Amino acid sequence: MALTPTVQIPLKFAAPDFQLPEPLSGKTRSWQDIRGPKGTVVMFICNHCPFVVHVMDELVRLGNDYMNQGIGFVAISANDITTHPQDGPTHMAALAAEKEFPFMYLYDESQEVAKAYEAACTPDFSIFSHEGKCVYRGQLDGSRPGNEIPVDGADMRKVLDLLVRGAAVPEENQIPSIGCNIKWKQG
Repeated sequence: MALTPTVQIPLKFAAPDFQLPEPLSGKTRSWQDIRGPKGTVVMFICNHCPFVVHVMDELVRLGNDYMNQGIGFVAISANDITTHPQDGPTHMAALAAEKEFPFMYLYDESQEVAKAYEAACTPDFSIFSHEGKCVYRGQLDGSRPGNEIPVDGADMRKVLDLLVRGAAVPEENQIPSIGCNIKWKQG
């Protein structure tokens, strides 16, 4: 397992659009389907990564806490399923049903969406304003598997509370997320 941080790039970029399948429903979803009127969270996750497993319940809580306040959420898996079959669509649908994801869990088979968002790790988070401009690329909170810090979503909750109130999100002090690298296709 290679520890990989979120790529730090200039903020305020526009959210790239996408058309991705949702294994649970069998429907194709786009940015417009998940976009929230006050902001949107785009999460690159997968089924197997211990960093994602560690925060999974908090991701579900975040969705449940903020989706009814105007924040859109989406989870996307972009891992190569030839090397990591447990991250494939059938397993994604089962996990989404088991955990009762309040958000859509989409499959990026081509990995083009992950590349467009410059995602590097799982979990990798980008948060967008109501205008669709990136205001945050950082960690959920300071918890990591084995470090004894509670999983509470503190960093993201601060950002989401600001968006719900219509306040500006500070660009400084955004600590990158860290996790397993996205399993890129070879060749």
